[in-house]
Amino acid sequence: MCAWKAYVLDGEAELSEATTRRRSGAREPGPEPRPEERATARELVAESWRRSERARVSRDGAAATELDEEEVAAYREGHPLAAAMPVIRELLGADALDGGHLLAVCDAGGRLLWVEGDPATLRQARRMNFVAGAGWAEAAAGTNAPGTALAVGRPVQVVSAEHFRPPVRDWTCAAAPLHDPRSGRLLGAVDLTGGERLAHPHSLGLVRAVARAAEAQLALLAPPPPPGRPRLTALGRDEALLTVGGRRLRLSRRHSEILVVLAHRPEGVTGDQLLALLYEDESVTPVTLRAELSRLRALLGPELLRSRPYRLAVPVDADFAAVDRRLASGAVAAAAGDYAGPLLPGSAAPGVVRLRERLADRLRAALVARADPRLLADWAYSAWGEEDVEVWRALCAAVPAAQLPPVRARLDALEEELSAGATGLQRPLPHTRR
Repeated sequence: MCAWKAYVLDGEAELSEATTRRRSGAREPGPEPRPEERATARELVAESWRRSERARVSRDGAAATELDEEEVAAYREGHPLAAAMPVIRELLGADALDGGHLLAVCDAGGRLLWVEGDPATLRQARRMNFVAGAGWAEAAAGTNAPGTALAVGRPVQVVSAEHFRPPVRDWTCAAAPLHDPRSGRLLGAVDLTGGERLAHPHSLGLVRAVARAAEAQLALLAPPPPPGRPRLTALGRDEALLTVGGRRLRLSRRHSEILVVLAHRPEGVTGDQLLALLYEDESVTPVTLRAELSRLRALLGPELLRSRPYRLAVPVDADFAAVDRRLASGAVAAAAGDYAGPLLPGSAAPGVVRLRERLADRLRAALVARADPRLLADWAYSAWGEEDVEVWRALCAAVPAAQLPPVRARLDALEEELSAGATGLQRPLPHTRR
C-alpha cells in the first residue's frame, strides 16, 4: 500500500483522537475550520505525502544535520533574512516563549537557521533534530509545515498525524514562505511549532501576517535600484513615466504604449509586428508608425531606442514586469503591494490590452487562491476591484464573522446587479493615477 493511502487509513484514528482532545478544551477557543477548508487541507497533505513517497523519504528516519553550529552562525549572519529577524522576533518571539512554542526560520532549501522559544520545548525538539542546521525540506524530511510551505509556495499548517514521519506526530506547525520584496526570489519560511494548542486556524493567519511584515521590513531596507538604469512606471496611469539619465519624462499615450511593448519584448520586434501590437485600425500605415518612433527617438535619444528590429538598447525596470516576476515566484503579497492599478488602463493597443488583462487575471487568481482577507480587501476596495464579484465572494468567505456584514451587503448588491442584467464580472473603470 502506498504511503498516502496509508495516511488516509492509519492517520484517521490519530486525527480523530487529536480532534477530540482539541474539542475537549485543550486548545484556545475559536471557530472550527469550515468543511471545505478541512477537505482542502487534507488534499494538500495527501499531495505532500505522495511527493514524500516519490522522494523516498524514510518513514522512521530523522532530519539530517546539514550544517554544524559554526557553519550555521556564519551562514545566517550573511543571509538576507537576518535583517528581518528583529521584526519576526517582535511579532512571534513572545508568543513562542509564553505559549511553550518554537519560532523557526529556514532558508529556501529548508535548512533551519534560527530555532528559538521555550527552553523545555527546545529540549523536546532536539529529539527529532528540529535544531538550527538541520534539513527540513519536504523532499528530505517528509510532510512538515516549513518544508511543505516551501514546496507549494504558500502558507501551510500541518497537524499531528498529518506529518509524514510518525516521530513528528506529537507536534503541530504552521509556516509561511518569505520572499525578497524586490526580486520576488524565495528566501525561506517562518514557522511556529508546538503542541496541540497550535492546531487552530489563527496560527496559520499569524504566520502569514508575520511573513508579510518581514517582507515589508526587507522592502524598507532594500537598496535603491542601480543608478542610471531606466525605470518605466505604467501601472494605474494612462501616460507612463520614464526615469532615465536623471530625467523624469511624462510620455504621451502612444509613446507610453510603445515603451510598454518594447520593455516586454527586449529581444525586439519588426515594424509589422509593432504595427499589429499598437494599432486596432489595420488601415494605419507603417509611415505613421515610423513618424511616432522618430518623435520618440528624438525625446529619448538614439542611445536608448534602436531599430532593425525595434528594441530598447538597455534593460528597463518596468513596474508591471516586477509584479509579474513576484507572481511567478509566489510572492503574492509583494506583487499585490506593487500593483498600482491596471496597465495603461485607457489604452486600446492590442499588445497592451493583452498584457493588462493577463497581469490582472494572474494577480486576481493568486489573491483568490491565497484567501488572505487583507490582500483581498485591498483589491476589493480599490477603484479597479470595487465591482469584481469573484474577489468579493472570496473576501466574504475569508473575513472573520465580525467583519462580514458590510462585505456580505456589498456582495449581495453586486450579485443583484448581475442578475438584473450586468454584462460582466468586472467592468473597466475610468479611474487612473495622474
